[in-house]
This record gives sequence, C-alpha cells and structure tokens, in this order.
Amino acid sequence: MQEWALWALASAVFAALTAIFAKVGLEGIDSNFATFIRTLVIAAALVLFLTYAKKWQPLGELSARNWVFLTLSGLATGASWLAYFKALQLGDASRVAPVDKFSLVLVALLAVVFLGERPRPHEWGGLGLVAAGVLVLAIKR
Repeated sequence: MQEWALWALASAVFAALTAIFAKVGLEGIDSNFATFIRTLVIAAALVLFLTYAKKWQPLGELSARNWVFLTLSGLATGASWLAYFKALQLGDASRVAPVDKFSLVLVALLAVVFLGERPRPHEWGGLGLVAAGVLVLAIKR
C-alpha cells in the first residue's frame, strides 16, 4: 500500500472515531461550545506535536498565497465543524457521518473545476456509488 493511502486510511479511522466520540460528548451541551472545546484540544495537540517533531516554521516564510488559502481553509473547516456537530446533536451518527462524506463527491467536482484534475471513468463510477450510498443512508428509515 502506498504511503498516502495509509495516511488516508488513518484519517478515515480517526474520522469515524470523531463521530462516535462527538455524539457522546455532545450530550447536554451546545454544539457550538462543543466545537470550541474540540478546537482547543486540537490546537493544544498540534502545539505539542510540532514541538516534539521540531516542525515549527517561521511565520515570515509563508507567502501571501499561503496565508490566504490556509485562512480560507481554516474558515471552511470551522464552518464544517460547526455544521457537523449541530447535525450530530440533532441526528443519528450513523446517518450524519455518511452525509458528511458526500464531501468526497464535492471535492472531486471542485478539483475538476478549480484544480484541473481529471478523474478516470472508473473513479467517476466510484463517486456515483458514493453519492448513491449517501442518498440511501440519508433517507428516513
């Protein structure tokens, strides 16, 4: 297995755990406040990791483009987290998480439009299956 695929698989495992832990942790508190707590934990963990791994970089080395797109990414991440936690608070984790993963289809479409990527036919087929799966899982039981 290629290295990127191992990291992607690890991401999927941790994302699955995120949904379960968040659903339990949201009991009795506001979803926006829960997102704040989650963000503090992530920031603290990253400070520790960057220090341990000696990965800190001077902020002056970032280009204006880096700042603009990392800021936009951060804002999109924050909005995604707020929406995700609210959805988890209101719905079943087994239904919310798959709908959240519709982002796979949206990433592919946006990558075609903005990054010039060209998925192969079988990849489009897989994305179609993901989209169909999201619909099946999101339909009321």
